[in-house]
Amino acid sequence: MLILTRRPGESLLIGDDIEITLINVEGRQVKVGVKAPDHITILRGELLERQDDATESEKDIWPRA
Repeated sequence: MLILTRRPGESLLIGDDIEITLINVEGRQVKVGVKAPDHITILRGELLERQDDATESEKDIWPRA
């Protein structure tokens, strides 16, 4: 994992078309802005984990024949 230090208003780029900007820091809370093409899905980590958990639960409920 690459770890970078940024100040509010500073950005980092991923490839040519994804920009992550640090918007604000207040105590333990950080606001981050993400600019990316429409075809890129952006999810918070905890939402992805819930999605994975739901998929696993569905496997338990609906066994394949």
